[in-house]
Amino acid sequence: MNGNSIFRRFAPLAGAAILCATSWSALAQEVTLRMVSAFPENQFYVKRTTDWIEKVNRDGKGVLRINFIGGPRAIPTFEVGNAVKTGVVDLALTTGAFYTNLMPEADALKLSETSAAEQRKNGGFELINKIWQEKANMAYLGKVVEFTPFHLYINKKIDKPDLNGMKIRITPVYRDFFQAMGASVMNTAPGEVYTALERGVIDGYGWPIHALFDLNWQEKTKFRVDPGFYNAEVSIVMNLDKYRSIPAKARETLEREVQAYEAQNEFWKTYNQNEAKRQADAGIQTITFDAATSKRYFDQAKEVGWAGVMKASPQYGPQLQKVLSR
Repeated sequence: MNGNSIFRRFAPLAGAAILCATSWSALAQEVTLRMVSAFPENQFYVKRTTDWIEKVNRDGKGVLRINFIGGPRAIPTFEVGNAVKTGVVDLALTTGAFYTNLMPEADALKLSETSAAEQRKNGGFELINKIWQEKANMAYLGKVVEFTPFHLYINKKIDKPDLNGMKIRITPVYRDFFQAMGASVMNTAPGEVYTALERGVIDGYGWPIHALFDLNWQEKTKFRVDPGFYNAEVSIVMNLDKYRSIPAKARETLEREVQAYEAQNEFWKTYNQNEAKRQADAGIQTITFDAATSKRYFDQAKEVGWAGVMKASPQYGPQLQKVLSR
């Protein structure tokens, strides 16, 4: 058998071997990131994000894969920020209110009046990333919940913004505001609120207009106070060292997918309208003050919020106010 015959006989096998080696090489280069949620797994934020993860894994096949580890049963809510900072996990779905222990500036995100899209244009996104990298070893990738006011939910009817004698569940989001109204406050993770309401340990809580039903809180809630205040923020953050170490193609894929997710945020406007109706249908009554009192209530929330940010971060507070406020 001459050399040409041998080549023709084994060329298909050689081609297959090369293709196989190339496939294995591509697979070996696929970056896998571990992601957790600071919210319970049955919450809509998380369900929506796990759907997004499936899309990322389809779009990024061979380049990027995200493994969702779980919610607070994997890492407790208020420890998620530190887990990202130290690299215990790579990515997290969380809110600034849950990691103010790492950096007080995270509390400023609740005061956003400009949208995520506007912040990508007015320098806000770059400023947030600068601070997050410096203070918490995090890359701030994008905001995936916005256009969502917080509300005070209570089980005792009031006719003015006075919470004296009431015990209210808080996170750092509402601490200063509720205390300014005279409330005694208790900081708890979302998973503990239902039992606290059931046992009468608390008289109410702060929470966005939506997501009560994910946690069954509507069963133990009588009133919602209007108007809403602040703006709920749920974002995706990443360990900075991991962000910098992954190949450029994987990083670009991740950023593209997060920005596409963020671009869907208009969804929350309609969703929140439906949730308000759903609350009414479930028997939650709305407490509304007169126009002047409502304005004072809303303005007090804003004033107290920014005062807290300025006190905690005189260096960055004014810069954040410039890009977050209208």
